[in-house]
Amino acid sequence: MHLDRIEVTTGESPDAAVIWLHGLGADGSDFEAIVPELQLPADLALRFVFPHAPERAVAINSGMQMRAWYDVDPSSPLSGGDDIRESAQAVAQLLDEQRKLGIASSRIILAGFSQGGVIALHLGLRHAQPLAGIMGLSTYLHDPERLTEELGLANIDTPILLAHGLMDPMIPITRAITSREALIALDYPVEWHEYSMGHQVCTEEIQDISSWLTRCLTRA
Repeated sequence: MHLDRIEVTTGESPDAAVIWLHGLGADGSDFEAIVPELQLPADLALRFVFPHAPERAVAINSGMQMRAWYDVDPSSPLSGGDDIRESAQAVAQLLDEQRKLGIASSRIILAGFSQGGVIALHLGLRHAQPLAGIMGLSTYLHDPERLTEELGLANIDTPILLAHGLMDPMIPITRAITSREALIALDYPVEWHEYSMGHQVCTEEIQDISSWLTRCLTRA
């Protein structure tokens, strides 16, 4: 699966990349405007990659065609597994592209919001090479019980940022907390933030994301 994408660079000759996956029904442009809002240090030359998910029928929306990383069936919480694996493979190709462009895997952040966060966590925790960080916003782990059978050791020490809204009507914060606890039980280094908001991103969260990205990409 080839993924069209939007790319934004913050300096000449980027030596690090952030692959940022959007949520259900959106596209790669959804988070493009956040780049200047992050106010990252001037000496960080990054390439932001915002891919577009393919269009597919989504059961939770009466089978309407829309951009989605996987189908969502409210009657089956573990539905969409095959779609998730397929989308993760497509995003893995983006990681390969960045490495071919000269950016080491250890200088790549894998990030996502909502559905995009599910893919970021799924791929990042199983990826065979170490990443700079994994970020999941307003999201959850899909099938956490199966994770113990599939996780790779390359990213066992990779920083993970999880952030969620206390009043999220789409993905209840309890589901995110369950995901957080599953990762902590496996000894992943998880940084957790919660905000007085719904299924969205707020100013305080953007500031926390900026600090976390900077730490991940400047750590020894």
